[in-house]
Amino acid sequence: MSNLLELEEGLQSQFPMEDLAVMGVWELVPHIQKFWVRLKQATQSALDFQAHVIVTVDSKGFSFRLLKYIRAGCAQRGLACPVCVHYVAPSFWAWKGGEKRLKGLRNIVDHILCILPFEEEICKMNGLAATFVGHPILEDVFNKYAGDNLERSKWKVVGDGAKFRKENGLSADATIISLLPGSRIQEVDHMLPIFGQALGELKHNFNDLTAAIPVAPNEQVAKSVKKFTERWTVPVVLLSGESLESIYNAFDASIAALSTSGTAVLQLQLARLPCVVAYRASLLTEWLIQFRTKLSYISLPNILMDSTVLPEALFSECTPSRLAIMIRQLVQNEHLQNQQAIAAEKIFDILKPPVKHLSGVSFQWTNSSQLLQKLRAPTPSGSHTIPCLFSCRFSLKY
Repeated sequence: MSNLLELEEGLQSQFPMEDLAVMGVWELVPHIQKFWVRLKQATQSALDFQAHVIVTVDSKGFSFRLLKYIRAGCAQRGLACPVCVHYVAPSFWAWKGGEKRLKGLRNIVDHILCILPFEEEICKMNGLAATFVGHPILEDVFNKYAGDNLERSKWKVVGDGAKFRKENGLSADATIISLLPGSRIQEVDHMLPIFGQALGELKHNFNDLTAAIPVAPNEQVAKSVKKFTERWTVPVVLLSGESLESIYNAFDASIAALSTSGTAVLQLQLARLPCVVAYRASLLTEWLIQFRTKLSYISLPNILMDSTVLPEALFSECTPSRLAIMIRQLVQNEHLQNQQAIAAEKIFDILKPPVKHLSGVSFQWTNSSQLLQKLRAPTPSGSHTIPCLFSCRFSLKY
């Protein structure tokens, strides 16, 4: 299962990734039957393929069930079980009792590729082979810079704001605020109306206020964004979520951003664009988050810094009026903006991959001898030699 970017690279998908792009608890209920159908379909495909390696990407609820059923199916058929690798460790560290659940993965996953440095050690303490490989958001830097330019970038992506204004017919005096409502339809439906009303309250404070919105490559999301924004009184520029150049050009032209909590916040940090983080969901989902989390913050930069570097408006506090006030305060306070910029350098120093040479991007693998042994094992006649990749949520950017 894959998204549009992977399809363009030639990946053959069993079904659209959007079938699994659901976030929340109550929001999941209408999709449960479809999930079980897709799970059975994916399991059967993997068993028929007889791959030596299976790599699942994120989407832990689907991925771990898939790996469990594949192992059971291999045992029933008398087949050798493939090496099972999972990319993006589950956020066990965020939930009460989360670390205890890690031990249950030892019989399902052979190796976990972690995107946060502290996850590797905790996984190993609970009997799971793991390797920290760096955060995928830094691919935006690798894609723009290479060699010596990479080290000089200081983990910052600089766009061309003037080009963005010219391409979209915006004057040099126009005030642009970037909006990142999320990549899933549930997020967009919750957040975009709130963002739109906040802009309505801000339009009298800023000259020629215009919104720039990167739209995730998802047909449902695109329709929802268009439906909401065509009724707004503030002009809107919709950007393809697949065009990093357009996105960072918009960020460079913006004075601030409103973002749903998620990896998009890290993109704003890469651009050094001051932002306010917001989050709303169904009442049941919000209650479960507040009841089960052991964190004081919801955005990764604040979690890593253990302080409110980025202002957050969560749950009942996430109202249009509150967001409008927070944006005004952020735009008018240069000290708050500088704090976010300083924190960004520290954050990306934490998230950068453990490489010997950044220009060569040669990763250091540790404690993975068992995985490598299996990968180097002789190939049985007639079986496939290439990995079977199940990408449940490839793009972590939105």
